[in-house]
Amino acid sequence: MTFRSICAVKGVKTFGMKEGKFGLTLIRAAGTAAGVFTQNLVKAAPIELMREQIKKGTMEAVIANSGCANAYTGKRGYNDAIEMTTFAGSALNVDPDQVGVASTGVIGRYLDLPLIQRQCEEVARKIDRTPEAESLAAEAIMTTDTFPKHALVQKETFTIGGITKGSGMIAPNMGTMLAFIYTDADIGAKTLSQILKKATKRSFNRVVVDGDMSTNDIALCTATGESGKVNPVEFSHALEECCRSLAQQIAADGEGATKLIEVTIRGAQKEEEAAKIARTIIESPLVKTAVYGEDPNWGRVVAAAGRAGIEFDPNAVSLWISDGNQRYPLVKSGEIIADLKMAKAAMHGKKVIFVLDLARGKEEATAWGCDLTERYVEINGRYTT
Repeated sequence: MTFRSICAVKGVKTFGMKEGKFGLTLIRAAGTAAGVFTQNLVKAAPIELMREQIKKGTMEAVIANSGCANAYTGKRGYNDAIEMTTFAGSALNVDPDQVGVASTGVIGRYLDLPLIQRQCEEVARKIDRTPEAESLAAEAIMTTDTFPKHALVQKETFTIGGITKGSGMIAPNMGTMLAFIYTDADIGAKTLSQILKKATKRSFNRVVVDGDMSTNDIALCTATGESGKVNPVEFSHALEECCRSLAQQIAADGEGATKLIEVTIRGAQKEEEAAKIARTIIESPLVKTAVYGEDPNWGRVVAAAGRAGIEFDPNAVSLWISDGNQRYPLVKSGEIIADLKMAKAAMHGKKVIFVLDLARGKEEATAWGCDLTERYVEINGRYTT
């Protein structure tokens, strides 16, 4: 069997189903757990519930639905989120307090609980550890995504696998994404939480599709411990690698996107300063539309960097453009040296990379996004109707 993500991890079983816009995924895996959540003031009911549940530091299962976000639904929505954990607990024979819950879809609508209960019972009967099961689980949580997203990092002594969904309403501090990550490493909840937050900071929090921050962002990580103790530093690098892969897939699948944009800022005094500039460039509508039109408008890149609120000398920076294979200089130490024909050729593929060197220090950071197309407007102009 060839696994692509979570079922490669010892102790994980899953399944999912989709009926039109409405899907449901169950994941069964017991162990220490950690989570990160949206920073939006308007938090969906599952987020409010999970911020409390995760404090226990353990989890035995996850239930996630697509089609309805259960956000901005008040007390009824909170009680409905609790009811979802009850459904999963009953179907999987686990304590509902040990069930993680997540939702994605339209904001301001109530859940169809009878539908969710029926789907939950059906999915629970088919839960398994197979490539098909993990594929169906990833597909069931999709909304406007065009493909399921999997990541797998296998080391000599442990494995990390993850699935995620996300396509629109994506901005730093997490986007409208659900991410479920599993490992068979034996690692404490406190350490796992610290490592997950660091990995999120360098992956999910550096993705911008449209600049809108969601109400439902959640990333949960469970460690089953079945492969024994691990080196925390090695584990941290591996978890960041897994999250980065998922984040890049979200960026590439941005609503209406035709190209993945990657921006690396080098020569910064602090990593966070580099990250802020990279995110500012990635979220710029002018940069995004230029990439869509394959117009190497380097002035827009430098101008976006200049409004990030970070001090640097515009006359000292250097800028390159790349398609992932060949890299071409656009600006060197403030002087324009671009070959317009070569720069434009670098934008013909599915990936466009900008590298901006501030010439101020040794720190760097990378952010990911996508181009902005007419299709994005079409998708979101009629999202609920």
